[in-house]
Amino acid sequence: MKRLFIWMFGRPVGTWSVARNGTHTFQYDETWLASGDSFPISLSIPLGKGVIEGSYIHDFFDNLLPDSEAIRNHMRIRFQAKSLAAFDLLHEVGRDAVGSMQILPEGELPSTGEITGRVIDEHEIAQTLRGLTQLTSVESVPVDEFRISLAGAQEKIALLKYQGQWMVPHGSTPTTHILKVPLGSFGPLGIDMSSSVENEYLCAKLTKALGIAVAECEIEQFEEIPTLVVTRFDRRWSEDGKQVIRIPQEDFCQVTKTSSADKYESDGGPGIQTIMSILQGSQNASEDRLTFFSAQLLFWLLAAPDGHAKNFSIFLGSGGRYMLAPLYDIISAYPVLGSGRKQIHPRRLKMAMALQGENRYYNWDKILPRHFVEMGRKYGLDVPTIFQDLAGRIPFAVEAVSNELSPDFPQSVSEPIFEGLIKQGRMLEGFTG
Repeated sequence: MKRLFIWMFGRPVGTWSVARNGTHTFQYDETWLASGDSFPISLSIPLGKGVIEGSYIHDFFDNLLPDSEAIRNHMRIRFQAKSLAAFDLLHEVGRDAVGSMQILPEGELPSTGEITGRVIDEHEIAQTLRGLTQLTSVESVPVDEFRISLAGAQEKIALLKYQGQWMVPHGSTPTTHILKVPLGSFGPLGIDMSSSVENEYLCAKLTKALGIAVAECEIEQFEEIPTLVVTRFDRRWSEDGKQVIRIPQEDFCQVTKTSSADKYESDGGPGIQTIMSILQGSQNASEDRLTFFSAQLLFWLLAAPDGHAKNFSIFLGSGGRYMLAPLYDIISAYPVLGSGRKQIHPRRLKMAMALQGENRYYNWDKILPRHFVEMGRKYGLDVPTIFQDLAGRIPFAVEAVSNELSPDFPQSVSEPIFEGLIKQGRMLEGFTG
């Protein structure tokens, strides 16, 4: 029997075990259950005595890791993990997982709150970023560093920013920022996503300008590498500025017992209806359901096809409370839409979640405003009013964000996104359903 121990806020929460036959189990610690402010590690793993068994225990922890097998293999080699299995990888990198959990081997205690780490300069950060796609460079980083767990399909690292300096945290000191590098060529068609950093930055700024909460981000240059620096919303500073506090959260694959391999609705993952139903239990149910539905409309407006279950999360609180977290990982397809080589034809662009009326609509070019109206009615939403609100904001959002862009911001990214958003937004104007 192999075991790892789950801690939050310096307190033992439970034990994740893997039997010799591969069965995954989880059991809450009695002291955690007895405390008045306890909460489950996931809505899918409710508080209770006894051993909880099921494949979804594995899936919950597996969802803390990158989706890409290639990235996982880099991690396995880099940290000398026994295998690509979630348990073996998290044995090495679970000290700074997404949310508030610290996943530690037996006998290892969590951080005390004291910030410890090593200051890292621009050159070393750039070396590490280069190493994200060049394993030999990654291996040049000292073995006790960058032991973090970040989900997703994109190469990224996480660092601590403290008193204006970038640091590699030691032990289980939390990170505060995620650094993402350009995607390069993507998919079997070799789609050029070398401007993904600028693309995601622009989409985040537009999302915020349109009134929807989104992760804060900026573009920073580390030597020749343009980097998206994302402020982690599952971290916050204490009032005295001396401690980083971890915020409990989970994504909707974890909420719904879904494997990361099934994160898209078409592969069996949760869709709009499932998530809207879960958000009915949110402490901010009306606001969160409106935000989530508006996000589906936003993704259609931006031609952003990657709004799958792992790209939506909730914050967890005591007493079973939860609420929707800000949006993140939004990238528009407008800069690569077309009929040319290494482009995506608009007819081939599919959304991550279907709009359901009389039929199910995944294809971006087939989705019409009336499909949002049909689906919104199921949830008691006044969709035409949502249309008018967003449509009215678009010109001002585009102007405001455009004015903020640096003179060297690539027009090959900004122009198609601005033009596409404005054109798509015109379809909403005057729509009454």
